[in-house]
Amino acid sequence: MTPVELSRTVLRAVRRAVDDGELDVAVPGRTSVTPPGPGGCGDYATNVALQLARPAGQPPLRVAEILRERLVRTDGIRDVVVTGPGFLNISLRGTETALVREILLSGHRYGHADRPTGRLVQLHAPHEVRAVVVMDAVARILRSQGALVRTSCAGRPEPEWADILGVDVDAYGTPDAPAPLDVNVRPVPAAPADPTPLGRDAARWALLHPALHDRPRITADHLVQRESNPLFRVRYAHARTRALTRNAADLGFHAEPGDPDLHLQVLPGTDAAVPETVVQDTHDTTAIRHTLADHPRILQAAAAHHAPDRLARHLVTVADAVLPFLAVVIPRGAEKPSAAHRARLALAEAAGAVLTGGLSLLGIDAPEHL
Repeated sequence: MTPVELSRTVLRAVRRAVDDGELDVAVPGRTSVTPPGPGGCGDYATNVALQLARPAGQPPLRVAEILRERLVRTDGIRDVVVTGPGFLNISLRGTETALVREILLSGHRYGHADRPTGRLVQLHAPHEVRAVVVMDAVARILRSQGALVRTSCAGRPEPEWADILGVDVDAYGTPDAPAPLDVNVRPVPAAPADPTPLGRDAARWALLHPALHDRPRITADHLVQRESNPLFRVRYAHARTRALTRNAADLGFHAEPGDPDLHLQVLPGTDAAVPETVVQDTHDTTAIRHTLADHPRILQAAAAHHAPDRLARHLVTVADAVLPFLAVVIPRGAEKPSAAHRARLALAEAAGAVLTGGLSLLGIDAPEHL
């Protein structure tokens, strides 16, 4: 069930409550569902009960309970929990499996447009290294969303911008024939120093990770392999997902989307294996699922606002969510691979695919080993 479908489901629950005489309100034309905030749970949350409480003349918690009773009987919804003043927190059936399957099927193209949109975008940057690198990343992201993009620069890009930073510009002006276009990519402030000594990956990250109005730091900190370096965390998380795939192959199992908390326990004195829902090595995967599910929206927003920094920060969020989880993917000690391990590996590989795709759009290498 997509967020749009869930929103319609919530509105149908409101309409049923009105038809049953438990709510006396006008059914709204739309309502939003979002990832749960602090104190929330489940896959999505909605504040529709708080919106309807005053016109209904009832406390928000009572309205929430009325809607909850109808939502929990809906196909595709596993549970509904009321939190805070009346937020409805909705858990869906099979959402993690469907999400992971979709990502693994799409690979690094998860979140990309299915086909060209026919939209033509002309990007034009001044002759300045940060502007040109930002333009290059914006063009990549726009193309992922189906746009046809042409890039140009006010002057001929420096050779090292292409050779080291991997910038590709379709056209540029010259002193005799300046480009007759208005600049529409101009991050301010400009790069305070030459980023090329950092090498392609660190230099591009240094220029792309800050918001366009923030001053970039052109320092060797971007090369340090420590947790304090966001670029390192993103690339390390990707390399770890690839290592887990190799380790799993050595142990004779592969990724298979499913419930990552499912555990098979052999009953004493029998050969029968039964599912056990709580295990010692479990990890709440809610944050991982939300960040992965949010990836298409982030790409759309980065394209719409010409803001590759949004994608860079999202990749940091994905990495920080998945890194603690990776420790429970591979069986430990005498433990044998189970359905839970195959599901965990699938979730890890899905996160790796998102990191691969995101880094590629930023023009940064996603290493197999680190």
